[in-house]
Amino acid sequence: MAVSTRRLQKELKDIQTQGTPVGIKLLSADDFQTWFLSIEVLGETQYEGEVFALKFRFDSSYPISSPAVQFVVDEKFQAPVHPHVYSNGHICASILGNEWSPVLSVIAVCVTLQSMLASCKKKERPPDNDRYVSHAPENPKKTQFLYHDDDV
Repeated sequence: MAVSTRRLQKELKDIQTQGTPVGIKLLSADDFQTWFLSIEVLGETQYEGEVFALKFRFDSSYPISSPAVQFVVDEKFQAPVHPHVYSNGHICASILGNEWSPVLSVIAVCVTLQSMLASCKKKERPPDNDRYVSHAPENPKKTQFLYHDDDV
């Protein structure tokens, strides 16, 4: 059994037995390749009352390498309007790239993104949204983001 499968089995068991933090729900985890979770930012924020879905894709090197994580954009869900979130759902967040650590979990990523949304001061897309979306790879992990703005 692959390390990624063992790790994901443990994370799924923890979610099922311990639950998830407030505002985070497991939508589906039918296999160890793709999971869907929802996040809601609670309290008085720019996103009050909005619910977003996240898609996690795992490869065989998880947790050594980060999962591919993006907001779901479909008939039911939209990506949040945020300076670090592109309209196609791709997220420019260092923990999904060069600051990934194998100690992070699916829930830790959700909590971090929940916090990123909660601290947002102004709803706006990244300045290069249209250019990026028109040329973006399907997998956000194939993008080399520049992480230079932590005070959004």
